[in-house]
Amino acid sequence: MTTARPVRTGAAHRLAALASTALGGPLPVRLRTWDGAEAGPADAPVVVVRSRRALRRLLWQPGELGLAQAYVTGEIDVEGDLATGLRTMWAAARERRLHPARLTLADRARAVREAALLGAAGPPPAPPASQARLRGVLHSRSRDRAAISHHYDLSNAFYRLLLDETMAYSCGYWASDAPEFGAADAQRAKLELICRKLGLEEGARLLDIGCGWGSLTLYAAERHGARVTAVTLAAEQAAYVREQVRERGLGDRVDVVCQDYRDITGGGYDAVATVEMGEHVGDDEYPAFADSLYRLVRPAGRVLVQQMSRGSVAPGGGAFIEAYIAPDMHMRPLGDTVSLLESAGLEVRSAESLREHYVRTVAAWHRTLEERWNDVVRLVGEETARVWRLYLVGGGLAFDERRMGVDQILAVRPTADGHVGMPATQQDWYAGLAEL
Repeated sequence: MTTARPVRTGAAHRLAALASTALGGPLPVRLRTWDGAEAGPADAPVVVVRSRRALRRLLWQPGELGLAQAYVTGEIDVEGDLATGLRTMWAAARERRLHPARLTLADRARAVREAALLGAAGPPPAPPASQARLRGVLHSRSRDRAAISHHYDLSNAFYRLLLDETMAYSCGYWASDAPEFGAADAQRAKLELICRKLGLEEGARLLDIGCGWGSLTLYAAERHGARVTAVTLAAEQAAYVREQVRERGLGDRVDVVCQDYRDITGGGYDAVATVEMGEHVGDDEYPAFADSLYRLVRPAGRVLVQQMSRGSVAPGGGAFIEAYIAPDMHMRPLGDTVSLLESAGLEVRSAESLREHYVRTVAAWHRTLEERWNDVVRLVGEETARVWRLYLVGGGLAFDERRMGVDQILAVRPTADGHVGMPATQQDWYAGLAEL
């Protein structure tokens, strides 16, 4: 006598079948749905679909953005370690060549029927409140101000929770593998390395474009005696840096300006730094940005650009990053940025990859986020907290798996006779960075 196989009618089985069709291969994760049903590999990370609303999002917004919307609202979750779940899906996409299939009309009709059977049919859900809503011409001054405000004006209190005491929100330099060498040490090492590469001395004039919360500005003024003009578009950042300048008695050395980089006048600076700000400039606008760097620095003065890089795939970082973290962001391969700087008249003298350093930096921020999760939720709400969890975990994986990079590029504006005033060797840049 043959025992009949049970008919699998749970929501998880229906979803797994639909997902396999959409991906062009077997689902690499296990699904658990709101009705308690499970489907997929038994030893794989578990994706929990808590609500039919998540399906409706994916029906109207298939792909990365729909998944991100469902995750930040809590309609979809990953059981256990989120990084393991994301890494599994990325590995499956690479190794099994999974990709969104070209769905036929019959496939689409089937998806609609299944959605109706699962109770997920209906109008498109409203985007989560944390999703950016920018208007106006791309990279106009008003739109750039709104894009920067969306990310950096979240609140100074939030960034105080997330970052270490340096308030540096950029890749650190992990000058030591010693267990006691922490995130703040890595940031101080990075700041010192930048000052050394720029050759800052007492009284040197430094322009810090996109100064953030003033980590480089304050360090250069206090430790190297530089006179710094700090520029940011973010009002919250400008207020914080001004407060620090007052508290530290640096009013005669630091000037904080809240303005667009395109409105910076004057020039003759001994050094110009722009740390992870160039990604916000835009692809079409970058040649003019490079021209500004050349114009603002004096002959034989140095320019340091620390900037993230990416290939031709998702130069803006992908649908999630562009919608929730850094709207209008644009990255390019390192070589393209070097060419743009050289086309502006600068001579590139050094390019140093910090990709692995960013893996460790982002991991430190993520640990802090999880350790202070309840405080973060109380401050910004669970939805925004989940945005940042997804951002940090996904970003760390992108650097670890070489889908993104970050580099320090040192350039010089040559004099008319080709003089640049660079040291013969670079070994002094790195001496004692781990002991600061």
